[in-house]
Amino acid sequence: MRYIPSSPDERAAMLRDIGATSIDDLFRAIPPSLRRRAPLRLPPPQSEIELLQSMRALASRNATAETHAVFLGAGAYRHYRPAHIDALISRSEFYTAYTPYQPEISQGTLQAIFEYQTMLCQLTGMEVANASMYDGSTALAEAVLMAARLTHRHTILMAETVHPEYQEVVRTYVQTLGLQLQTISYDRASGRLDPRSLTVDESVGAVVVQSPNFFGGIEDLQSAAEAAHRVGALMIAVVVEPISLGLLRSPGEQGADIVVGEGQSLGVPLSFGGPYLGLFATRQKYVRHMPGRLAGQAFDNQGRRGFVLTLATREQHIRREKATSNICTNQGLAMLMATIYLATMGPQGLREVAIQNVQKAAYAARRIAALDGYACRFSGPRFNEFVIRTRRPVSETLARLRERRILGGVPLGRWYPELDDCVLVCVTEMNSRQEIDRLVEALAEL
Repeated sequence: MRYIPSSPDERAAMLRDIGATSIDDLFRAIPPSLRRRAPLRLPPPQSEIELLQSMRALASRNATAETHAVFLGAGAYRHYRPAHIDALISRSEFYTAYTPYQPEISQGTLQAIFEYQTMLCQLTGMEVANASMYDGSTALAEAVLMAARLTHRHTILMAETVHPEYQEVVRTYVQTLGLQLQTISYDRASGRLDPRSLTVDESVGAVVVQSPNFFGGIEDLQSAAEAAHRVGALMIAVVVEPISLGLLRSPGEQGADIVVGEGQSLGVPLSFGGPYLGLFATRQKYVRHMPGRLAGQAFDNQGRRGFVLTLATREQHIRREKATSNICTNQGLAMLMATIYLATMGPQGLREVAIQNVQKAAYAARRIAALDGYACRFSGPRFNEFVIRTRRPVSETLARLRERRILGGVPLGRWYPELDDCVLVCVTEMNSRQEIDRLVEALAEL
């Protein structure tokens, strides 16, 4: 953002034009007791060189994926990013691209979106995908609203093992829309959806299941889909770790009707939490109820291929009140990163990455569980995350690991009180055997 200071004369002119005599007049509505009168405790002014040095010193205090051994997951994952991703997205025609309303000047952007949609359909087993959304949580909220529109039902069943923050976003979306959100509990032994609590009747519009779930467990999507379809409900599969689809059966093959999730793993950096990439795919028959936009392939009268914006169910720019969704734009640059990543890795490369995640996580879980004072909390099949129970208080364990420059995992007690003694640990292809052994040795010393 450019900083253009205004002179005292200019500020006086602006105040005069709005009928104010001083800056204080702008804050007259704030009670005097709530106004700060004393000056802020700011350090003395610095030169540009001194300021840059101060900022670098502050930045050096951050714990990053480069300075620490990272075993954090819970929706944001450290994966390998091929070097050419940043080189390609830095081309000016990509990083300055905007909504492709005019196809004659947006062919590159439209083709990238088209390729992204195609690969996302291949990955999820769906028939149509949109041009990406904000992130996984808002993509899930949009999917729930879409299911309610399609079924005209007002009850949504959501597994307790769906990412807790995703659940909160959905609650925020539906709280004023007359939709009821009911929770499906998880089996305390396996860490997966408890089939005994999955009771679907004709008031249910959608069943929401995440796989791999928040604990890393792989769910039986097919059984949940069959239970939903028996009463005419939709099955929404939340795939928070799309890398897993390099190895597991796609949600589409298991009966999912809408597939959403977080695409950060597909070549998008951690970036301290964003911007990320929402995945959204569904079946062709539901395409006109899908939020966002759809890029398509077309041919002119001479048979030459071109790309166009085929469908924009978000009619906000024309008829806002008739819009299917008012979600505003797609994460174009993050979508391009995912497109380049998937094209680079290909099916075999993605499978190899997924296998490394499974094998390294299994090795780490086995070694940690063999230590005195630690145990794997759940017994079900998993991908690259697992839950460890620790005899020592979780906060103390993680603090001691940080002293050794190890980010050991995510404490679960803040969302699941019954797991107050547990840590969610994530291992990806980026964690070397030496890093895993270092974590195990540090835990053993505790």
